[in-house]
Amino acid sequence: MGFARTCSVALVGVEGVVVEVQADLEPGLATFTLVGLPDKSLVESRDRVRAAVVNSGVDWPQKKLTVGLSPASVPKSGSGFDLAVACAVLGAAERIDPRELTGLVMIGELGLDGRVRPVRGVLPAVLAAADAGYRQVVVAEQTASEAALVPGVSVLGVRSLRQLVAVLTDAPVPEEECPDEHGADATMLAGLTVPGAGGGIAGLGGERRVDLAEVAGQRAARRALEVAAAGRHHVFFKGPPGAGKTMLAERLPGLLPPLTPKEALEVTAVHSVAGALPPGQPLVERPPYCAPHHSATTASLVGGGSGLPRPGAVSLAHHGVLFMDEAAECSARVLDALRQPLESGQVVVARAQGMMRMPARFLLVLAANPCPCGRHGSRGGGCECRPSSVRRYRARLSGPLLDRVDLRVTVEPVTRSELTAPGARSEPTETVAARVRAARERAAARYAGTPWHTNSEVPGHELRTRWPGSPGALGRAEEDMERGLLTARGLDRVLRVAWTLADLAGHDRPTAEDVDGALELRTGVRRGAALAGGRA
Repeated sequence: MGFARTCSVALVGVEGVVVEVQADLEPGLATFTLVGLPDKSLVESRDRVRAAVVNSGVDWPQKKLTVGLSPASVPKSGSGFDLAVACAVLGAAERIDPRELTGLVMIGELGLDGRVRPVRGVLPAVLAAADAGYRQVVVAEQTASEAALVPGVSVLGVRSLRQLVAVLTDAPVPEEECPDEHGADATMLAGLTVPGAGGGIAGLGGERRVDLAEVAGQRAARRALEVAAAGRHHVFFKGPPGAGKTMLAERLPGLLPPLTPKEALEVTAVHSVAGALPPGQPLVERPPYCAPHHSATTASLVGGGSGLPRPGAVSLAHHGVLFMDEAAECSARVLDALRQPLESGQVVVARAQGMMRMPARFLLVLAANPCPCGRHGSRGGGCECRPSSVRRYRARLSGPLLDRVDLRVTVEPVTRSELTAPGARSEPTETVAARVRAARERAAARYAGTPWHTNSEVPGHELRTRWPGSPGALGRAEEDMERGLLTARGLDRVLRVAWTLADLAGHDRPTAEDVDGALELRTGVRRGAALAGGRA
């Protein structure tokens, strides 16, 4: 009788669970039994592993073979267990010293010819292994750079099972053909991405970076973008078609500071699990920008799917921007699904097979036309929509959802003089981003020693008691609350935006002018010259 064990990792959403892969050989009819709550793709590993071992030049043991995946109560899916199963079998058959497998975590799919293919979710899997105390990981060569992002872990990237067996037996390592990303072996990278999984996601590759200087006019909307980036406040743009709402939203990620090392690991882990991480780019360093179509379903937005749910658009936009264009055309049920992640910064999706918790701390940008035809209230007129149609159209954006949006800006059409004036050029992204970074640094210094980093994260009670505004600064906001124009949540959000305006202006505490500016950004009603000093 032979016995050996090694380890792999099962992913539940974006969280990993270390799984012990045990192989037991006993005299009897040659069978291969796999136990431990495997799914269909994992059950098929029996045939993949047997063919890979034989085609690697190693004899397959002709005995009764049982492979157990422990803990058995954790659902296991995918082909990433192939490498661990093959090595456990070879250890039980004494083709490999079982002691050499102790302390190793193996993640990779096996081809029938013995090649090791990459799988999705390597980064969160290695993070889970490191948290469990493992320090040696074996992965496919194509994902070695992704696994190496985890500090304190030794990563071995292999091209084939033959190479791994040679390393574990101290034999000469055979040379294997290097996969060509542009040739016949490009299919080796196919498992890393899911067709369509990266649709609507920008900021992950080398695409042309858009600049805020390309936006003509729109002084108030540009100022709102700056405030949104500085304090991480959600924003709603309302205006006729062609006014520049989408153009403005696309330039918001460029104003955000680069991701910190911790944030970059979180974002990369989510995109790796979702199959949206471009091959050859192991780390996402820029805030992502996700813009799903207005016909998106609830599952595609917050996460879901058959079996264990997969990350949705809100998680793919983690630490970045989620842009919902034509928001009034979206299903009201889909939009209201955003309410929980807007408050908590995470999504908890429950299914019959398990529960998954996914990060979803994003900056939301909504954009909508004022009516179905888009011309209601415009200077040129021509709106043919009935008043009842306009009311129904606007009612698709529920009050509870809009109450969580700090900035509401009307985007007016650009005038001819603003568009064609010779030499007219707005501030570039680099200049505005510098002010955003300075404001964020002031906020970070103020909240040092607390779990918060930006103004939008601070609970209202803490903000009112520990960091109040100047005496009498909240006068108008409190009057609006007494008249029912502001909710208690709305008052707290006005104070948060006021702190962001104070950080941008270099004030020690929000003044009455800062609060008036925050009220104007929330209600659209002008309160003095609060924003008159906004830069063009």
